[in-house]
Amino acid sequence: MASDFYTAVKERRSIYGISKETTISDERLEEVIREAVLHVPSAFNSQSGRVILLLGRSHDALWDITMEALRKVVPADKFAPTEEKINSFKMGYGTILYFEDMSIVQSLQQQFPRYKDNFPIWSQQSSGMIQYVIWTALEAEGLGASLQHYNELIEEDVRKHWSIPDNWKLIAQMPFGKPTVPAGEKEFMPLEDRFKIFK
Repeated sequence: MASDFYTAVKERRSIYGISKETTISDERLEEVIREAVLHVPSAFNSQSGRVILLLGRSHDALWDITMEALRKVVPADKFAPTEEKINSFKMGYGTILYFEDMSIVQSLQQQFPRYKDNFPIWSQQSSGMIQYVIWTALEAEGLGASLQHYNELIEEDVRKHWSIPDNWKLIAQMPFGKPTVPAGEKEFMPLEDRFKIFK
């Protein structure tokens, strides 16, 4: 059963212990992601965010690709912790890939040269909002997730494997599944250092 918005915001955490089980149907999962992609704001209504949902064999294939990419850069005698970490992501039910369509960003830079330097920043901000909304929605549906960034290591192989357009830039990977281990305690900086009110 879905929790309310504020509870989901409060309880959304990085969950690394996940299983190949899910708490919702694939249809509901698709609906949650579609709603986020459709309604999350973007600068100039650019709608540059792109999202791919990987389930089943496609989910496993992503983490196989990541494992092989890491074997090329991590020394063999130090690979065991890396292997364990990647296998923990593969143990999930699925993975969400986040991209930005850079052709849209570049087009806006040409149309509005005064804001040229801001469009890549705004693109990242919009991507972050999509990631956060989906992550929080997964929490509300009883699923655990974490956000990973193996972008440079796997982007080319991911592009080839799923025939992804060249203008889509990989931003993040979000493995998810039914939680098997709760998140640890979270420490908070003093709120008065982070939030101020002026009247």
